[in-house]
Amino acid sequence: MAEERVQRRLAAILAADVVGYSRMMGVDETGTRARFNAHLNEFIEPTITSRRGRIVKTTGDALLVEFASVVDAVECAVEIQKGMRERNSNEPSDRRIEFRIGVNLGDVIIEGDDIHGDGVNIAARIEGLAEPGGVCLSEDVHRHVRGKVDYGFEDLGPKTLKNIAEPVRVYRVLWKDDKPDPGREATPAPNMPSIAVLPFDNLSSDPEQEYFADGMVEEIITALSRFKWLLVMARNSSFTYKGRAVDVRRVANELGVRYVLEGSVRRSGNRVRITGQLIDAATGGHIWADRFDGDMADIFDLQDDVTASVVGAIEPTLRKAEIERARRKRPDSLAAYDLFLRALVPIHVMRPEANTEALELLEQAIAIDPGYAPALAYAAWCYEQRLLHRWPTAQDDDAETGARLAREVLAIDSGDAGAIAMAGFVLTIMAHDYDGGRQAAQRALELNPNSAPICWMAGWTIMFAGDPESALPIFERALRLSPSDPQANFLLCGMGMSHLVLGRPAEALECASKSAALSPDIDVIYYVLVPAYGHLGRTEDATTAVAKLQSLAPGIAISNFAPRMPFRDQSHLDILLDGLRKAGLPE
Repeated sequence: MAEERVQRRLAAILAADVVGYSRMMGVDETGTRARFNAHLNEFIEPTITSRRGRIVKTTGDALLVEFASVVDAVECAVEIQKGMRERNSNEPSDRRIEFRIGVNLGDVIIEGDDIHGDGVNIAARIEGLAEPGGVCLSEDVHRHVRGKVDYGFEDLGPKTLKNIAEPVRVYRVLWKDDKPDPGREATPAPNMPSIAVLPFDNLSSDPEQEYFADGMVEEIITALSRFKWLLVMARNSSFTYKGRAVDVRRVANELGVRYVLEGSVRRSGNRVRITGQLIDAATGGHIWADRFDGDMADIFDLQDDVTASVVGAIEPTLRKAEIERARRKRPDSLAAYDLFLRALVPIHVMRPEANTEALELLEQAIAIDPGYAPALAYAAWCYEQRLLHRWPTAQDDDAETGARLAREVLAIDSGDAGAIAMAGFVLTIMAHDYDGGRQAAQRALELNPNSAPICWMAGWTIMFAGDPESALPIFERALRLSPSDPQANFLLCGMGMSHLVLGRPAEALECASKSAALSPDIDVIYYVLVPAYGHLGRTEDATTAVAKLQSLAPGIAISNFAPRMPFRDQSHLDILLDGLRKAGLPE
């Protein structure tokens, strides 16, 4: 039986997708789909039919259309863009359905009603080079329609397109009313931090590094997407800028994001250097930049290391930027998210008056949004903190209230790893629910292993639950992820406590000393420093440290200290208390 021949034909292919579709779906999924379908049914499909085109398929926010005539394809593309401009004229800028369109002429493979092959791929790649509301053509299309349509063309030069062997010369279509819309505003950023990760530039002569760079960017996008407080543009949106010289502020405006991450990859021999920079779109200024060097011998491990390092550095940087943004807002314009951000500043001061200020802000946030998991979780932590430190603001029912709020967080099942980790921590401390706390900690780490705060909360929880050996690598990962994190004192202190109860006072002292250097006025640090000095027999240092602890926690003594450290394993608590006695803390 003769082998079945592949069916092919020459066709003009129109590829289109919606600009900023992921952002709009994140804000209003139902409304976005309804508007897209209305445009498709009422205008786009009739326009395609009138030009003798055939819709091959629609995939969410994209269209693939086949034409027998290349002139019909280009005329249809321009008609769609003109019509969509008119249909969008009365829409708010953040609700406009706008397309990029690319047209190519090429050989396609036919499989049933579907088509594929380089002819289709080139159309899709060219579409990504078009401006929102614009049309781009391949050189073959331009050659066929030049002089046959009433449009001008701008030569954009040869473009290297992903997975296409040879560069393709691309032209932008210009029509009489193709000029900037003076009433068109930039797409506003949503009321939450948002970021686009652009394709990293391959500065090497080796084309294989293109795949490495693209894969790394995809990993970074995936890792950042695990932060529920951060809106991350989908890969399809970010990669429309691949191979284009872009202005970062313009990209941010088009995608409606506050921050843009860009970078590059350069290989020299067996070594590779990756650079990254995070840019605030409002100012155009860099708020973080770093470089990473590694060996190509284990390229996938290198990719993972860079991803973890970039994400670990970006999280606290963005948090700080967002807190400053919230603090600049007028008090009467604050949403639950803004109130939560404002609370994060006093929360980590670890003093009674600051704790009260944070709790008031969080309670306002909860009043606005009773199901807002981060606010509930950190409110629970505020109750835990004032009870732990025996501050004058503490109430008899703080343990009950904190545990109730923590359980509310876990019942919501928000998928917010940070809130889940904090809830597990509070349950362990205040309700001695070691199994429930550890389960929450493990769940948080599964959801997002790239967050330093999640790691330190999970680490403390697992240590108190009786497994300091397993807690140590979690603390170490957090420190590796974010060595300059403003909360590094918590993870260093946790590392120190783990070493201490494992019978390693020298290692405990090293960690606690670093923590004290970062935050000398937080009493929990001296819960490790004092017994470490005691076990090591450093009497003079122990006396000084005890005096400091007593100034930070007046009235502290062996007798009232044990409830502050809810170890599941009594032997761990005994090691701690023995060190405090040796250091001279009174009974």
